[in-house]
Amino acid sequence: MKENQKLLRSMEMQAAAESPKPQESEPDVRHSLHTEIPAAQDDGSTQPVNSSTVWDNESTQYTDGTSAQSNGSAQCTGSKTWQGGKSPQYAEPKSSVHNRDISSKTVFGNAVLCAQFLQNNFDIPMLKDIRPEDIEDISERYLPYLGTEFSSDSVKKIRILDIGREKRSKEAGVKEPPFFVSLIDHKSLVDYDVSMQLLRYMMCIWTEYRREMETLQKGCTGQKGFRYPVIIPIVYYEGKPEWTAGLHLRDRIGSGSEGQQWIPDFRYELVRVHDYSNQELLGRGDEMSLVMLINKIQDTEDLERFLRIPADKLDRILRDSPEHVVNVLVSVMESLCFKIDASEEERTQCVQKVRRRKMGYLFENMEKISIQEERRKTEEQRKRTEEERKRTEEARKRADEARKRADEEQKRADEEQKRADIAEEKLRILEEKLRTAEELLKQTEH
Repeated sequence: MKENQKLLRSMEMQAAAESPKPQESEPDVRHSLHTEIPAAQDDGSTQPVNSSTVWDNESTQYTDGTSAQSNGSAQCTGSKTWQGGKSPQYAEPKSSVHNRDISSKTVFGNAVLCAQFLQNNFDIPMLKDIRPEDIEDISERYLPYLGTEFSSDSVKKIRILDIGREKRSKEAGVKEPPFFVSLIDHKSLVDYDVSMQLLRYMMCIWTEYRREMETLQKGCTGQKGFRYPVIIPIVYYEGKPEWTAGLHLRDRIGSGSEGQQWIPDFRYELVRVHDYSNQELLGRGDEMSLVMLINKIQDTEDLERFLRIPADKLDRILRDSPEHVVNVLVSVMESLCFKIDASEEERTQCVQKVRRRKMGYLFENMEKISIQEERRKTEEQRKRTEEERKRTEEARKRADEARKRADEEQKRADEEQKRADIAEEKLRILEEKLRTAEELLKQTEH
């Protein structure tokens, strides 16, 4: 217990040291776990009440030359008009993984899309009636703890509407938080250490909650009835290969039946977009499912299936979408265009069509993408690579054989030279003996 308390105090001191100090003329840029739940706006987005987060209302400049206010939806930080009227991706090209991370952060930063995601992908009763106004994004406050490791992930504070639960807690002498926390970790590749990563996130969330509660009422966390908020850890996985990492924390800790009682454990929820068929996602008819449809595109086969979706089904989803949700779809579509290496002109056309809510005609005027041709080229390139590999292997084998023959020839030559040297030495000795004998013979004759 003392070690845990020391760890908590250490993390609090580190957070206090690393957290930026707000200017007197500016509000604190961090959310508070004990602030009021944000109220709903007319456009379906949320604006925190008594929250100190600053939503920059500078307009975002898109590739089609249009602009839109952030409306407190997907953009948590101020957006600038980039050089040449281009978005950050065009001003400074990023890797496809980085673009996916940006897109994920934008998607789950939107309360409408996040509510749809939580409603439709989990068999959890308390998530079924969740509304956008019940969700508050509190991700930014944990950056001082976790830095860039946390940059593509999202933490949501979600209000619990259950009067009976509050009554039961009060009768039991327990102080239950009136909310739970959803932690969404975005992955493009299988990560076998994700459960340990989620544990670090969860400890930071609980540590910060403890600090806040102690600030409100010193000593309250040491009381018997004090409770920490429930955290639902979620992994959102876009990759096509199967997710083969264990779903439990205990899967990453040394095995041994005699030690199981000392191993803490939790199970995270996995959402793998390729577990859903296009038909299933289309049947939901909401914008988050459209995002998941686009996230599924990882190769030419996925793109081919997406292009076969009837135009009217895609257009119907966006027909009544609020502008701030369309802005997120623009970001997701730009990431897709980068992934398939579309030209800047084609990217601009795609953005314009999304804004006009014509998703079904995205590639209508783009250079025709021949999936079969791409497959043929890929197969030809594979064959050429394989043939070149075989030629290289044969040349290497021939070189090895030639080197082996040369070594054997050299060995034979060395042995012949050695034998010749021995024979020459024997001959010299015989000649020396013959001369000695001749001299003795002459001396005898005289």
